[in-house]
Amino acid sequence: MKRRLLALLLAGVTVCSLTACGGSTSGNNNESADASAEDGTTQMSIALRGGVYADVIKECLPAFEEEHNVTIDVQELSEEDLHTSVALNATSAQGAYDLCMVDGSWMAEFTNAGVLANLSELGYELDDDIIEATTSICYVDDNAYLAPYYGNVTVLMMNKANVEEAGYTVDTVDSLADILDICQKAQASGKKGFIYRGDSQNNLVVDFLPILLSYGGWVVDENNQPTVNSEAFVNAMNYYMELIATGEAQVKDDLVASVDSGAATMGIAWPGWYTPTADSAADYIALSGKATDDAQAYNANVYGIWCLGIPSNSQNKELAAELLTYLMDPEVQYGTVASGGVPCRYSSLQDEEVLAEYPQYEVVCQALESGVYRPVISQWTEFYTTLGSEMDNIINGAKTVEEGLNDAQAALEELMAE
Repeated sequence: MKRRLLALLLAGVTVCSLTACGGSTSGNNNESADASAEDGTTQMSIALRGGVYADVIKECLPAFEEEHNVTIDVQELSEEDLHTSVALNATSAQGAYDLCMVDGSWMAEFTNAGVLANLSELGYELDDDIIEATTSICYVDDNAYLAPYYGNVTVLMMNKANVEEAGYTVDTVDSLADILDICQKAQASGKKGFIYRGDSQNNLVVDFLPILLSYGGWVVDENNQPTVNSEAFVNAMNYYMELIATGEAQVKDDLVASVDSGAATMGIAWPGWYTPTADSAADYIALSGKATDDAQAYNANVYGIWCLGIPSNSQNKELAAELLTYLMDPEVQYGTVASGGVPCRYSSLQDEEVLAEYPQYEVVCQALESGVYRPVISQWTEFYTTLGSEMDNIINGAKTVEEGLNDAQAALEELMAE
């Protein structure tokens, strides 16, 4: 924890520059904020993951601001900058943020460091309408510290025409064997097969996790000790090497465009990236979790859920709890669906009108019901960086599968022993 805190402090100047200049800020500027304070309004500040995740929250804020006589400044940050900024904010006695988005994989680190306030003590509890599996990382000793807000979960995006040319339909793709067969046929016809994100260690690892889960493997055991050179991991990596050989690495926007245009056939995606319709060229499914048609099915859809939490050093905890309660309200969340919101709620994802307009939410609901959170360990950032680096060595031919995974296992055992 001391090494991690030192790294965060060293990054502080960069983060402050990002949030002050390079980051996106909504709401009043300092001059108007001062004027608002003189008028008796309360100033609040929230830190959100940029993109559609922040957009659906921003559209909900004016009603809360008017009712509670507050002005809310919104910081929209990248995933990495959000993590660092929230962690750095926790080192101050008086925090700058009143509400923040938190990725589930940060939970152990943040609770160990006292970053988050106890929501139960502030009077907020999760309700039964929220998909239960998405709440598994939200509690510490039966007290809620997070609320699952945006139902990000991995799906398999595919071009419908390419799939049909390979002799399948979207709803008959039932295993990893089917996926490889389709991608190899697409490659043979002059198109790209499987597209993966190789632009960062995090993306490389996360895109691979659904494949690993489908082989019955995982990155840690029940004691959070690394298992990256297990037989299941080796088999999954060998399969992945064969699969990605049918396509290439691309960044997110290019992946979506390639699959949508038919230049490529498949890739691991997230619901917020693309909205399929009956007439769209692409669609997505929840992975079955089976390596072959007759293999055991495992939970293989990986959560990237954006949760809401209140920093423990917020200067407006009670008001922040009211804001969180408002944003998590079933009707308020239902209202965000038309703008790309993906609530972790049955009342939204199983609503007949929603499904008539957005039938893909049936798939999203299924994926959320059987999803898997990334390991809730305080070392997760260092963990995926180490593993992703060795996976990159394997993919680029610098090491064999066995060499890369054995080296990763040794490095990760050392990391987890610290």
